[in-house]
Amino acid sequence: MAPAVAASAAVSQALRDRDILDAVGTSAAALSLAGSSFIVLCYLLFRELRKFSFKLVYFLAVSDMFCSLFTIMGGPSNAFYCFAHDYSAHFFCVASFLWTTTIAFTLHRTVVKHKTDVEEFGSIFHLYVWGTSLATTVLRSIGSDYGRPGTWCWIQQGSMAKVLHLVTFYLPLWGAILYNGYTYFQVNRMINNATRMAVGISDRSIQSDVRADKKAFNRWGYYPLILIGSWAFATINRLHDFANPGHKIFWLSILDVGFAGLMGLFNSIAYGLNSSVRRAIAERLDMYLPERFKRSLPTLARLKSQQENELTSLIVDASNT
Repeated sequence: MAPAVAASAAVSQALRDRDILDAVGTSAAALSLAGSSFIVLCYLLFRELRKFSFKLVYFLAVSDMFCSLFTIMGGPSNAFYCFAHDYSAHFFCVASFLWTTTIAFTLHRTVVKHKTDVEEFGSIFHLYVWGTSLATTVLRSIGSDYGRPGTWCWIQQGSMAKVLHLVTFYLPLWGAILYNGYTYFQVNRMINNATRMAVGISDRSIQSDVRADKKAFNRWGYYPLILIGSWAFATINRLHDFANPGHKIFWLSILDVGFAGLMGLFNSIAYGLNSSVRRAIAERLDMYLPERFKRSLPTLARLKSQQENELTSLIVDASNT
């Protein structure tokens, strides 16, 4: 009797833990879906945002949007739906962090190498992102057992499937983190050198421009931390599960699904809500809001006249010269 009671209690606790994980994951994904959808909507509504640099942000937001959407669509009831659901979720989540590497590449080529041909890489970017995402997703399906209900029904059986998971998702993920970090380090070093040169020049306008670029980069320089913050706990959880199969750490799983699910929200705030977007929104509000509401928004005029001194402007200006 006692073993049966203990087994029943363990099953009940496992179900409660699963419900909590589902709720945390779904809530985080819903926030990311809202944030990425907002960026997509801005791109579609505001024609002035349809420049090459923001187009990369748009495809990043699209990937985040579908990654979040398929994460929310958990609990498939049949094997085929389960296959399609997880196939799509993995595909778009991988595509999301791959798009960040194209933004880093564009930034590096424009600012460090002073090249103006970044738009010529558009087709290559699509082939690289979507092709790599598809290849890793197909490879990931090897050794997986589809058909079990749950938020993630891509059940890994044995060490081989877990190794494939690490290779097809976390290996390109941390490769992207290292590449982005190295790229932003290179750009930061170049801007620091330009700052030191400007200090030795009496031309105040040059000093002002360099300080503006440096200020802009101080914001962009933290962007590699988005991927680290989103996936650090998930990586630790996967490695722990690989080393200690069957022994789950509940609080680590909570941090795993919570922060990973928020990646789209973090990306939409960091990459999408720049001065161009804020100014475009302010201009539309100025056109359609009644005058009495405009007076109650003292920041509206400031947003309208705000100069584009974010790093996106460096990319756009260089690519258009």
